[in-house]
This record gives sequence, structure tokens and C-alpha cells, in this order.
Amino acid sequence: MKFGVCYYPEHWPEAKWAEDAARMKALGLSLVRIGEFAWSRIEPSPGQYDWGWLDTAIDTLASAGLSICLGTPTATPPKWLIDAEPGILGCDAQGRPRRFGSRRHYSFSSLAYRDHTHRICTAMAARYADHPAVTLWQTDNEYGCHDTVESNDPDARTAFRLWLRNKYDRIDALNEAWGTVFWSQEYRHFDEIDPPLATVTEPHPSHQLDWRRFCSDQVLSYNALQTEILRAHGARAITHNFMGHFTQFEHFQMGAQLDLTSWDSYPLGFLEQAWWDDETKRHYARCGHPDFAGFHHDLYRGVGQGRFGVMEQQPGPVNWGRYNPAPAPGMVALWSVEAFAHGADLLSYFRWRQAPFAQEQMHSGLTRPDDTESEACNELRLAQALLACAEGAGSAPSGARAALLFDYTALWMHEIQPQGQSFNPAELCLTYYTALRRHGLDVDIISRDGAFELYDLILVPSLPDLTLSEVTRLQASGAEILLGPRTGSKTSEMTIPPDLPPGPLKAVLPIRVTSVESLRPGVTPGPDIGVVERWREFIQADFAAYEPGLYGADIVWRRDLFTYVGGWLTPDALAGLVQDLATRAGLDTVSLPEGVRLRRRGQFVFAFNYGRDDAALQQVMERLGARWVSDTLQTKEIDRIRIFAV
Repeated sequence: MKFGVCYYPEHWPEAKWAEDAARMKALGLSLVRIGEFAWSRIEPSPGQYDWGWLDTAIDTLASAGLSICLGTPTATPPKWLIDAEPGILGCDAQGRPRRFGSRRHYSFSSLAYRDHTHRICTAMAARYADHPAVTLWQTDNEYGCHDTVESNDPDARTAFRLWLRNKYDRIDALNEAWGTVFWSQEYRHFDEIDPPLATVTEPHPSHQLDWRRFCSDQVLSYNALQTEILRAHGARAITHNFMGHFTQFEHFQMGAQLDLTSWDSYPLGFLEQAWWDDETKRHYARCGHPDFAGFHHDLYRGVGQGRFGVMEQQPGPVNWGRYNPAPAPGMVALWSVEAFAHGADLLSYFRWRQAPFAQEQMHSGLTRPDDTESEACNELRLAQALLACAEGAGSAPSGARAALLFDYTALWMHEIQPQGQSFNPAELCLTYYTALRRHGLDVDIISRDGAFELYDLILVPSLPDLTLSEVTRLQASGAEILLGPRTGSKTSEMTIPPDLPPGPLKAVLPIRVTSVESLRPGVTPGPDIGVVERWREFIQADFAAYEPGLYGADIVWRRDLFTYVGGWLTPDALAGLVQDLATRAGLDTVSLPEGVRLRRRGQFVFAFNYGRDDAALQQVMERLGARWVSDTLQTKEIDRIRIFAV
């Protein structure tokens, strides 16, 4: 795994660059990301390029033995461009243009911006694609950050209407598919249709779903515009840095456009932003949730078809969370080693030097504004020392026999009609992932087009628009299949199946969901069904439920290899069900202490302790009957990490 860092030479005097490069190399870094926010320095005035400083920066870093990840600067169009082409700006739900003064202020649908994107990317690629030190390109930066996937601008409205025309061909077909007769929403022609934004109350759900699909397609086509230019000029490899807890466009499809997927890992910042309750946030305040980073490593490894990295690793306190604590001693090293254990090819820290100015001046880096090292530098050295103990671990993590199916359209459907304030589909997916990881299982996260036959146990947290062909493929895999609530509950156009849920699943599991209820906190379906919270389905069938005494009269149903959960199970109940199915699938499990997670790579088992029990990893070692290979390195700073040989 390469270690890297994000660097902004335009922020610092040129006299510092060579010293910075030498210090990076001495610290064991080998790749430096630059350029992704530098448009105003690359092209300070329309058509007037200043390549001199960037040439010098690249050559200076290369002379120190460092490779370059060069970012296209399209996340921050400069002021002169916005003044010349104000239609580039994205618009809010009411159609009001966003303003210049931060970043990501463009619309993906803007035809003018696509022209300027083509121009700046072509100029950069023509100049640097052949440079021997530029081994990786990053398109843009964090597509969709700050809720910028959707934009209610004129170009987006025009493009949406064309997208709908291409999909439905006839307006009558759209009216029929959506059911626009409801509330007198019928359309006479496609040019009458606006984005489903700023309505008095809930917009039409089918309209919303197609809008979400359209917005996703706009992001994908915009990224394709850049990758096609870079490839035409001979770019060696291309990545994009995705984010955590972000699902507003289809990542698996974009992964097919890239050579390496990467993501930006901020375990403490995302802990504060996510759904966990206050007690969980207090408990893991300086560590992050034990499944946050692992889930995203496994997700982006799947999105990248095996090749992924971390482009931005949190090195200390960030500036953008509601609260911004410092990581506990050893956690930056843990996050770094954990990325390797899950198969990362690259671990890059954000950033080299903390900026003393502008929006991110409170965001820590590897060095402080006065050039002294931050605590993260020693954590980096500890991570490198630990990984040296795992020499020969192989180029990829050990093959998982358990998989979790993750689908972006499924999340959009539930977000459009949650039917209950607490039905958070992303949380449901992580809950199912946690149920696997707390039993010590390695997990692959796969799309609905994944190779089901590779696995012995497949968890499908919820797939509303499940198709009959997918049911057939799941059945043919021979795996134990666990399907969560609301699977098969919608058609692809966001309507209830004519024969009721679970739709096509009835071909292998003949049950019928007659009604559902969402439950407020503290309310359960009844005294005999205490294992369900938030959501419960009423199910009819002509056979007995799966262990009714344990899960209640009609919550869990099983036939052959298919098990369906008609409710949101409590974490312990779900973990018990997953344990039973893992045993049926022939998988070896280990009951892990609170906060401990395992990941296998080659002949090594990596153990990570996010909890507070210092003896937890010793207990795991004894249960596995394994020996440490990292014991000589154990110090107070890294007693959260153990590497076992098996």
C-alpha cells in the first residue's frame, strides 16, 4: 500500500516546495495529490494559462522521488468564469442561483460549464499526461458534496425533459407509469414537466425517483466527459474521491469508468453527522464507529472491482463537524492499517500542512502552520512499522464468503417514501453489515449485478424493486439468502406490485404482505414480539414462520435457502439470525467483544479494537488460537491493533 498526502503548492512560497518534498519522502510518503482546486492559478484570466508554477511544483516533487496524483480543477470554477457565464451556477429548489464564494457552485447540466470543463481538462491532459511522475489523475473532487447533485436551473430542466422523452417516448406512457391521474397531475407533453422541487407538499414519488435517476446520470456523464479526455491523451490511471455516507448518485456505474476508486475517510466527522444516538457518539467520540470505515472500504473495493484507496484520511481534528474532537492515541494508525487490511492500494492523508487561512484553517494536517510535525506523523510511522510485520500479506484481502448487496436505487426509493421518520435505509444497510462483522466475518459489498455464485451467505438489507431474474440468480447461487423488510415492495416505477409485496420473491417464498406499520421509539408490535422496532409487516402464508417463538408469530419466514425478515429487527435479534444462517452456510464465526473487528489478508488476521476494553484483543487471540506477529511493536499508542498469523 502506498502512503500519500494531499498538498497545495499554490498555498505556499515556492522556496518551501523542495523542503516539503524532501520531508514527505523522508516520512515514507510516495504519492502527492495536487491541483484539484487550482483553476484560478492555472488560468488566472480567460484563455491565459500560467503553467510555470505547476510545472515547477510537479518537477520539484518528482525530483524528490514522489509520484503525482493530478486533479482536474473543476470543483472550483474561478470568479471570472462565473461572471462571464452566470448560467454555470447551480440553483436551489426554488430556482435561485447559488453564489460564488466557496466551492462546488456549478450545475452538472450546464452546457456552458461542460464546454469549459472540456477546455481546461484538455489543456491539462495535453501538458501533463505524458509526464513520467504523473501516475494518477483525479477527476474533480467529491462529486455532490454540499448537496450539489440536484440543481433546479434551466439547463437541468431542459435536460430532464429530454431524459424523460428518451425513456418513455410518449407522454401517455409516462402518465400511465407514474399514475399522474392522482391529484390531477397529468401532463400533455414533456415540456410541461419540471423537477419535483419546491412543491406545496410531497411531490409525486415516481416523479421524484426519475428525477433522482436523471441527476445521477448527469453526474455520470459529466465524469465520463473528463475520463474520455484524459484517456485520449494517455493518462496512466484515473480515480475519483467518493465520500462516506453519500448516496445521491450511482457509484457502481461510475466505478466502471475509473481505474481506481478512492474515498475520503473522516471517521470522527461522519460519526457526528450520522444517525447514531448520543450515547453511541459519546462512546466512540475519539475512535469513530467500528463499522464506519470498514463498510466504506468494502463498498469502494466493490465499486472499484477490487482496486481502491483512501484519498483523504483524517489525521486529527477536522473543521466541519458539529463537534471536532481529536482522535484517541493510536486511532490514526488503526485507520491506516485497517485500510490495508481491507485491500487498499493507497492511503493518503489530508493534508500536508494545516492552512493558516480560509475555510479549512481549523482542519489539522500532518504538519502545523509553523512546520512542526503534528501527532499524526508518529501515527503514520507506527502504521508503517505495523505493516512491515505483515510482509507477504498479498496484493488483495482474502476472499470473503459473505456478501452484502448494496443498491443506490433502493436507498432513493426508501428516502422518497420512508413511511416512518426512523426508517433510514443507509442505517439499515450498516446494521446488516454490523451483524456480519460482529461475528468476525469478512464481507464483500456487491451490487445487484454482482457475482452471487461466489458466496455462501448473501444479505440483502432491502431491495424494493427486486426482479424475477434477480430472484432466479440468487436461487441459482446456492447461498443462504437473507432479505430484509420492504424487499419486493415496489415496482421499478415506484408503485405497489399488483399482487402485493414481496412481488417476485413469491416465486420462491410464498408469503403476502397485507399491510405495514411504522413505530415510534419505545413502541413494539406487542409483548410477544419484542425483537422488532421501527417497522413491522403483517404477513399471510400457508406455512409456519421461522422459529415463531423467537421472533414472534409472523416476523421471520424461511423456505429452502431464502429467509425473509418482515420487520426492523433489534441489533441482537438480527445478529442471532445472521449467526444461525452463517452456521447453515458452513461459515466459521467468532463472537467478538464490543468494538472489536477482524479482517483477513493473506496468512494474516488484523484485529482492531474500537472499544474500551484493553484486554479485548488478547481474548480474540486466545479464541482464534493464533500468535501475534506484531507483539514487539506493541506500545500504549498502538495497543488497539494486533496482527495475527494463521
